[in-house]
Amino acid sequence: MNQQTLPDERVAALAHDAAAAPSMHNAQPWRFRYFRGSRTFQVRADLDRVLPHADPDNRALHLGAGAALLNLRVALAHEGRHPAVRLLPDPADPALLAAVRLPPPGSARSALSALYPAIHQRHSSRFPFEETEIPQELRTALADAARAEGATLAFPSSWHLQQVLELLEEAEARNLTDRGSGQDLAEWTRIDAPSKDTAPDGVPGYAFGPRKQGGKAPMRDFAGNRPVPGRGTAAFEQTPQLVLLSTSRDRPEDWLRAGQAMERVLLLATLEGLSSSFATQALEWSDLRWPLRDPVSGAGHIQIVLRLGYGPKGPDTPRRPVPDVLDIQP
Repeated sequence: MNQQTLPDERVAALAHDAAAAPSMHNAQPWRFRYFRGSRTFQVRADLDRVLPHADPDNRALHLGAGAALLNLRVALAHEGRHPAVRLLPDPADPALLAAVRLPPPGSARSALSALYPAIHQRHSSRFPFEETEIPQELRTALADAARAEGATLAFPSSWHLQQVLELLEEAEARNLTDRGSGQDLAEWTRIDAPSKDTAPDGVPGYAFGPRKQGGKAPMRDFAGNRPVPGRGTAAFEQTPQLVLLSTSRDRPEDWLRAGQAMERVLLLATLEGLSSSFATQALEWSDLRWPLRDPVSGAGHIQIVLRLGYGPKGPDTPRRPVPDVLDIQP
């Protein structure tokens, strides 16, 4: 077999790695297409898996697809391949989000290669974290990881952190009474799912975590007003450690870059023993998203809010079978 030919089983393994990425409500709004002749992967939007109320502009869809793209790049780097990536390469095909052309494997290793073990270790953890502060050296490394993908990462503190927490609390309160948000949760949560094999997508009840009873961590209650048998309560952090990831502009290509930066940060955090969850509620309301930015500089468009800390690892959540998301062409 030609050294440059990629066997179908390796293509499937790469798609499996890419699809381990996080996405809003675990909707997994992506598909992959591989062309054998040109050795090119396409990352495509699956527009049947959008969240019309929480994500009307498909910004979160692009973030999730960007995270899947980063996983694909990491998996290729692990094989010694350094692909050429083009974002939104065809204006006539808006569902085509990225094209990744594979070169022959080489001997050099990139910084991405070291992140590979974290791809399938990273899971959202909706459990209380310790109050232990993340060391400054690790905060700097996480910021560097985001910067390598064209984004800015900041840890808000003091009154800015308090402002962010208040905005997230307001958004969560709105979501609990908003009919559209309730419809999104009803479609993408599986309260009665006992295992990841029950359904191939969405957030299963076993991954909801306990209902918050005390603490300031900005936790989304995926159950909404629905009872979940056997679900307990817990006190969360009094001083949650949040990060704001932003880009200088707010176009679809910026969302894709932010998704790659988000996943690069999450993979590094996982390798360094941190757990993580998302706090995106305020990003779903246009009047609450803008005030999240740095109030001093007033610069940047916040794309994601992450909660990081030392605590229990999150459970594995379902993923769509590779044949459902991968199409191999001659």
